[in-house]
Amino acid sequence: MELCSTSSTLPNFNLTRPPQRSPFSASTSNTNPFLHFTNTPTFNGLSLSSSSRQFHLICPAFPRNSSRTKRSPTSSPVADATELEKLPADLTVTETQEPNSRLSLSVQVPQAVCEECYQVVLDEFKRQTKVPGFRPGKLPEHVLLNYIGKQNVQNAVIESILKRTLPHALSAVTSRALEDSVRIRSKFSDLVEMYSSSNNLIYDIIVDVAPEIKWNPESGYKNLKIVVELDDEIDALKASQEELKRRHKSLGILRIVTDRGLQIGDVAVVDITAKTIDQDESNVQNIPSAESKDFNFDTEDGDKVLPGFLDSLIGIRGGETRSFPLVFPESWRQEHLRGVHAEFTVECKELFYRDLPELDDSFADKLLPGCTTLEQVKETLLEKCLEVEKTAKEQATDNAILHQLCKMVEVDIPQSIFEEQGRQLYGSQLLELQTKVKLNDEQLAALSSPKAVSEYLRVQKENITAVLKQNLAVGDIFKRENLEFPTDELVKEVENSIAEFKRHKQEYDEERVKEQVQEVLEGAKVLEWLRERAEIQYITN
Repeated sequence: MELCSTSSTLPNFNLTRPPQRSPFSASTSNTNPFLHFTNTPTFNGLSLSSSSRQFHLICPAFPRNSSRTKRSPTSSPVADATELEKLPADLTVTETQEPNSRLSLSVQVPQAVCEECYQVVLDEFKRQTKVPGFRPGKLPEHVLLNYIGKQNVQNAVIESILKRTLPHALSAVTSRALEDSVRIRSKFSDLVEMYSSSNNLIYDIIVDVAPEIKWNPESGYKNLKIVVELDDEIDALKASQEELKRRHKSLGILRIVTDRGLQIGDVAVVDITAKTIDQDESNVQNIPSAESKDFNFDTEDGDKVLPGFLDSLIGIRGGETRSFPLVFPESWRQEHLRGVHAEFTVECKELFYRDLPELDDSFADKLLPGCTTLEQVKETLLEKCLEVEKTAKEQATDNAILHQLCKMVEVDIPQSIFEEQGRQLYGSQLLELQTKVKLNDEQLAALSSPKAVSEYLRVQKENITAVLKQNLAVGDIFKRENLEFPTDELVKEVENSIAEFKRHKQEYDEERVKEQVQEVLEGAKVLEWLRERAEIQYITN
């Protein structure tokens, strides 16, 4: 039953948890370092396929990183290919800036390059094709075209042109390009038509580049002024007292109330139904999330339920049913219920009061095993709650800092990074769900479907964008301020993460794990650096 509003003011930003690989992260193919065609038969590496297929570029050069881009230009296969293979004429590449840190490249391939690629493809087909009556490599061109098919030869030529010219076309943006973001925008059928009619080729490429981060104000992160709102429930003293009270209750006995109505301290077993209030009865709807059957309602938890709910039930007797109107507050956790006028109907099925023993030292071990006095129980509980309070306070501070950074940075986030980050977040949520609920194959397939992922990206766009802005801001500060962390700490955390993957029998990419651990350690270092320099004010709700 969703009568309790328990929205946390402390969203997770775990800097010590081993990173988990998202099942929705795109994998990098190594079958061809430049060009990848889907479901395409090949002839000695040259694809023979229909002219209507879609294709995209695979660039395994750039390390995968959903939040920050790390590059090694010297190891880029694009750069290597440019150095190794010389073209007979220069390409004409026109660069156009597009939204979301995306570049559009229009590539004009000179006729000399097209002709050379045509000859290379022709020679390869001649070498591989065996036709009765002709020696290998001596097959006349017109016979080869009739035997192989002119269309197939043209397709192979176009692929050869793309394969040879793409590294050159991308050479100017290699150091900025994001991994797996390069796509050929032109349709293959259009390229075939253009080449067959003119023996020339012009094609368009789109590529996401590392986004530029702008701070407003510049370097404003160095002197942050942060107001941190703390929930009074994390107060150690109050929390320890509540915990002692809870443990005391567990030692009591529930006895049936027969001669009076409900009062504070009682426990009632109730059935609850709820529906919206509307003058037009056709618009009245049930509210399933606020309904429950055989709900054990502890009146001492009245401050955790819908305001007015407890007051409306005071005095109710066993077997009695009451109906009353309530309004969901604007701060309610479920957004769709905020401000909703509802009518609740509650049937009190049973009513109990607690018969509690008077606490003394004799109950110490039952309250907290290992303790011999009531005072020791209180001290131990307080110590534990102080640890929780410290962690919660640090978490709230980090969240407040990250929220402030998000408001201070301006960045045009590339779509490829957005989708990658979104898939990782969705994958993490699905993994967490699998640990709590055993999903069958059908349920898992439905939740893992492209439709489900796309819907998550659409609904969570604002949250995903905020996470990306925070991550990009943290990465930029780490670089600007030349921050470092011990190498042995990185090695240790990577080993722990890999051990965690192995323990759960999950596949992992060691290099990717290292990158993710490095991001976590960088984030921790930056937050530590910012906390030391920030002006922080704490207020309790």
